[in-house]
Amino acid sequence: MTVTPLHQHQPPAAPSPAAMASMSPIYQPAPAGTPDDTPRVFAAITAVMRDVMPVAKDKENQQQRYKFRGVDDAMSAMAGPMRAHGVFILPSIAAHRAERRGEKMTHVNITMRYHVYGPAGDCLTAEVPGEASDFADKATNKAQSAALKYLLFTLFMIPVDGRSIDDGDRDHPVEPTPEHRAERQQNQQRRQQQRAQRQQQPRRSTRAEPGPWEQPTPAAPPPVATPEQLLADAQAAPSPEAFAAVRARAAEAGAPAEFLARLDRIAAEKRAAAEKRQPTGPAPYSVSDAVAAEPTVPASVVAAEQAAAEAESALRVAASRANLPTLDQDFERVYGLPIEQATADQLNQFRRQIEAAGGAQ
Repeated sequence: MTVTPLHQHQPPAAPSPAAMASMSPIYQPAPAGTPDDTPRVFAAITAVMRDVMPVAKDKENQQQRYKFRGVDDAMSAMAGPMRAHGVFILPSIAAHRAERRGEKMTHVNITMRYHVYGPAGDCLTAEVPGEASDFADKATNKAQSAALKYLLFTLFMIPVDGRSIDDGDRDHPVEPTPEHRAERQQNQQRRQQQRAQRQQQPRRSTRAEPGPWEQPTPAAPPPVATPEQLLADAQAAPSPEAFAAVRARAAEAGAPAEFLARLDRIAAEKRAAAEKRQPTGPAPYSVSDAVAAEPTVPASVVAAEQAAAEAESALRVAASRANLPTLDQDFERVYGLPIEQATADQLNQFRRQIEAAGGAQ
């Protein structure tokens, strides 16, 4: 028969004297020779607790919509009773750690050590943590303010307004108004745009000389010609090739179909004026010839040419809206002649076919 001994539970080891000292309250007695009837710090703290007035949550964070008690309120409530009973606090920083979060934010964790002195000169020491973040140089200041506020509330048990007692330091936020929702959304969009702009900008180094990625920004390209300039260039084009260059510039600049059709109308008018000067066949035109040309044909012919020019302009607008890049080839395949030689009736008929096809889609 084999007997297996049962496992006996071992009690936890007793903490070391140093650990016990760190967990015990730190008290420094009064100096030698202090009268016995002088109140010690414990009695003075109790007297301050009896006289301190309540502190309510009467401050409100307008951006995040919650109420809070500020450190100024706690200090104002404690100043009078502490002076009356001879109590003062001497602060020092026991531990401090700061770290960067993102490009500009600084996050700070500190441990504040407060020495609370009574009228007899004895001292009670307490340590309180503090934590805060800031985009400038105020993170440590905020952490110190938070630690001091909670020391005053917990050590002296400052009464709070009965209407705002809760476990946390903030009430549940009220339902935001539509104006507040719109403002919050605008702020979020603005922050996202700023964050995107920061990500697009190259980071600069701390070197005295810039690196290859930090060279000066090249000069901006010349401004795009205005519609008025393009129209003037089209009117002044001395040849079809020059006009084609002007139209290409307008297309590259993203000109709408109506503007391109307006340029095409100018070309048609210049072409008609050049053909009046040379009835035997088309020839390169010049602005001076077009302006100086006198009507040598009957008014009916001029009206027909003007109607054809307007019909061609309307046709090209319809083709642009229908996304038909092969307009000239399609027209010549159907009617057996180029658009420049077609009549207004033929141009209008083909335009109506394009519009009908587009409406049927």
